[in-house]
Amino acid sequence: MFQALPRIGRRHALLGSAAAFAVFGLLLWWLVPSEGSPSGTITFSTGTPTGVYQTYGRLLQGAIAKDMPRVDVRLLNSDGSQENVRRVATGKADFTIAAADAVETYILENKPGAGRLRGCARLYDDYVHLVVPRSSSVKSVADLRGRTVAVGPSGSGVRLIANHVLQAAGLDSEKDIKPLADGIATMPGLLKQHKIDAFFWSGGLPTSAVLELSKTFDIRLVPIGSDFIKKLHEQGGASRYYRAAVMPADAYPRAQRGSSVQTLAVANYLITREDADAKLTEELTRTVIASRDHIGAQVHAAQLVDLRTAIYTDPLPLHEGARRYYRSIKP
Repeated sequence: MFQALPRIGRRHALLGSAAAFAVFGLLLWWLVPSEGSPSGTITFSTGTPTGVYQTYGRLLQGAIAKDMPRVDVRLLNSDGSQENVRRVATGKADFTIAAADAVETYILENKPGAGRLRGCARLYDDYVHLVVPRSSSVKSVADLRGRTVAVGPSGSGVRLIANHVLQAAGLDSEKDIKPLADGIATMPGLLKQHKIDAFFWSGGLPTSAVLELSKTFDIRLVPIGSDFIKKLHEQGGASRYYRAAVMPADAYPRAQRGSSVQTLAVANYLITREDADAKLTEELTRTVIASRDHIGAQVHAAQLVDLRTAIYTDPLPLHEGARRYYRSIKP
């Protein structure tokens, strides 16, 4: 038969129950994600091991771990922009960095998933490098005729831009040079061993592989003059994203010897798909902008991430999550 507890006993029982519920509440707080807190696993396609994309991706992974500890970021190496765009468009990666010309090419060719691509932020510019030994007689792009030139893997952004630049110089990339599909991981070694006469590279400044090469081998950067811009733009399509640029003299001090170099540049974007979680995309975009200085301390190109221009991701519309972030920081 049930017997009522004494008054003081009831009070202790109630206090004990309250304490138990408080502990249970704390456990729930730890075990159940709070509303709006991003969680899960995302795949980020980066680039070659010695390129800027890969380094940027690794540092961004660390920043995301700090800002969104419930999100696990898995990095995938790639050949570069063209492969990155394809991976995101077809669902093999969730986020990536890719150059504007590669994005436009994918869209113009109406490849799988092209209509699902969305922009999150304009990041920094890639600069076109044409690297030769200092003793080389190559003084211009046209001088590459008949030479062995590394132009990057077929899925890379450098291959795309090298083909456009060679065409603007009146050269057929398959007939007028001997093209090799090597990337930045092997290009410097091939140049040092005199197995190639030159290599193209498109990347942020400075690219560590080129910088290290300049310290052990006497190289020179061949100018790509502003006259190329008109010829490139006349090609139509993705070539409209190239612009004249100047590589500052301190990018590769030993190679440049105090002189700036005329070249071309193309913008890089952080991209995703339209079906990416809006809250996750909003917070990831926030992290990208907020971590600029931290990442920029190791990847100098990242210092150029600018909130004022980050929203310009043409030809891609902004993802809804990225749009929410930019709206949230409006004064």
